Amino acid sequence: MSMGFIVGPLVVFMIFVAPLWLVLHYRSKKHVSEGLSGDDQEKLQELVARAEQMQERIVTLERILDAEVPQWRRKS
Repeated sequence: MSMGFIVGPLVVFMIFVAPLWLVLHYRSKKHVSEGLSGDDQEKLQELVARAEQMQERIVTLERILDAEVPQWRRKS
C-alpha cells in the first residue's frame, strides 16, 4: 500500500468536507439555542388557544352525554 492512497482522500476531507461540516454543525446549534422565533411563538399560542377551546367543547359534550345517556362511558 502506498501513502498516497490514504493521503489523497484525507486531504480532500480536510479541505472540503470538514470545514463544511463544522460550519453547518455550529449554524444548526446556534439556530436551536435561539429558541422559538416570533412567528413560531405566535403559532404555538394559537395552538394552545385551540386546544383549550377543544377541551371546553369535550367537557360540554361529556356533560350532555352524561345527562342524556348515563351509561355511555361503559359502552365503549
